[in-house]
Amino acid sequence: MAKDPKDKEGKNPAVDYYKLKQEAVEDLVTANEENSPEVSKEELERYRGKSHRAIPNALKVYFIKFWFPAAVSYFFLWGLQLYIPSFLDLMFITVIALGIVTDVLTNNALRFFAATPGAHDRYMMFPKKRYLTFFWNILYAAVLMAMVVTIYNVLNVAIIAVFHLPQDANPLAVEPILFGIFYVLCDSLLIGLKHLVVKWFARAKNKNVQEG
Repeated sequence: MAKDPKDKEGKNPAVDYYKLKQEAVEDLVTANEENSPEVSKEELERYRGKSHRAIPNALKVYFIKFWFPAAVSYFFLWGLQLYIPSFLDLMFITVIALGIVTDVLTNNALRFFAATPGAHDRYMMFPKKRYLTFFWNILYAAVLMAMVVTIYNVLNVAIIAVFHLPQDANPLAVEPILFGIFYVLCDSLLIGLKHLVVKWFARAKNKNVQEG
């Protein structure tokens, strides 16, 4: 029978290696805060990655919802006002553009960047992709446009009254950035109201089921 190989000191390297591995596994299993070495905060930061520096998901969502209406305002309200002198005609064309952009670009972009399917549905008035949502988004854009125009009118009246400007003055003209901000605020308000109504009906339904 072959003898176990030993070094000059009479030790068996294979047995010693096995004991070393066994001790390492035991140390790993029994590790806790008391017997673990202290690690500096700087060392921990090196292995945490950069997830804490990532842009918040809600910020990216609202930037997308802001950018597209602002772009529509730039190309239609600014770009076509010299060619379409009628205010109502310009509003009508812009509303159709806003509805189409929302249905084709904005909502699809939100679906594409969602971490999981349906994760961004709560940011859309009509999250389900159907043929009718194309027309619903145009009607919804008309409601949002009416709200935005009302905001501009109220602010202009307030500025004229506070600074004693001429009644025909237009101190706060329509421009893409402010238009996009107002549009997103109105959209968020209506979507928030929709969620509240849905929750209210759900609670009322559950209450009726429990009482029945």
